[in-house]
Amino acid sequence: MNRNDVTEKIITAKVSQGLKWSEIATKVGMSKEWVTAACFGQMTMNAEQADAAAKLFGLTDEEKKWLMIVPYRGSLPTAVPTDPTIYRFYELVQVYGTTFKELIHEEFGDGIMSAIDFKMDMSREKDPNGDRVKIIMSGKYLPYKMY
Repeated sequence: MNRNDVTEKIITAKVSQGLKWSEIATKVGMSKEWVTAACFGQMTMNAEQADAAAKLFGLTDEEKKWLMIVPYRGSLPTAVPTDPTIYRFYELVQVYGTTFKELIHEEFGDGIMSAIDFKMDMSREKDPNGDRVKIIMSGKYLPYKMY
């Protein structure tokens, strides 16, 4: 038994029950973005959140414990992702990464956007030319320190 086994069990239960991530998130009590990441093994649930997920997905006590362990983050199997949806994000960083960096430095100074103190919201944006994927990412600015 390992964290990947628990993730596979969660995905199987989600599919078999016909659940949406937004429904799961409501039961766990967090955003759909955070809950999806947690169920995929990228976030640590507290006991209350893990209890809700375990009940929903039919997890054993041992499996539930894996939801509360600090994960080894980074879920991509290769350096360059091959899944087309994930690859588009890689492509965004390849094309716009230097732009993101330049504009962050111009606006805030020498530092980074945190991926730890971070929020994300994904939604559908209606458009007459074809619906759009809208992703809002918000990370705390962390300046580099001199020492």
